[in-house]
Amino acid sequence: MSKRKRNPFADAFNGMLAAYRTERNLRVHAALAVVAIALGGWLGLDRWEWCWIALCITLVVMAELVNTAIETCVDLVSPTEHPLAKKAKDAAAGAVLVTAFFAVMVGGIIFLPKLWLIIVASHAA
Repeated sequence: MSKRKRNPFADAFNGMLAAYRTERNLRVHAALAVVAIALGGWLGLDRWEWCWIALCITLVVMAELVNTAIETCVDLVSPTEHPLAKKAKDAAAGAVLVTAFFAVMVGGIIFLPKLWLIIVASHAA
């Protein structure tokens, strides 16, 4: 019996696609990433600002994917409620929350001053 050759890139893509299809929070984060990218394009971010936005998007998506993997493994080995299973799942969700807060802070630092200048300029005109 021969094993099929594995394609790690296809496996990774399939994992991301499966998580996107089943995890509402990942879809929310993806939508917010699209908003951030569109807003950055409209505001004309410079190279370093784009680097920070890209880092934030990457970290949040990565944390969400790791959270999904941990929750799936915990559900597999502990299908019934258990305090340690809850602790693992809550910690993984906490990691997503920390990265999301970081992204909001960076987004505020980058976007709010630019938006404020547009608001002030529109009221002065």
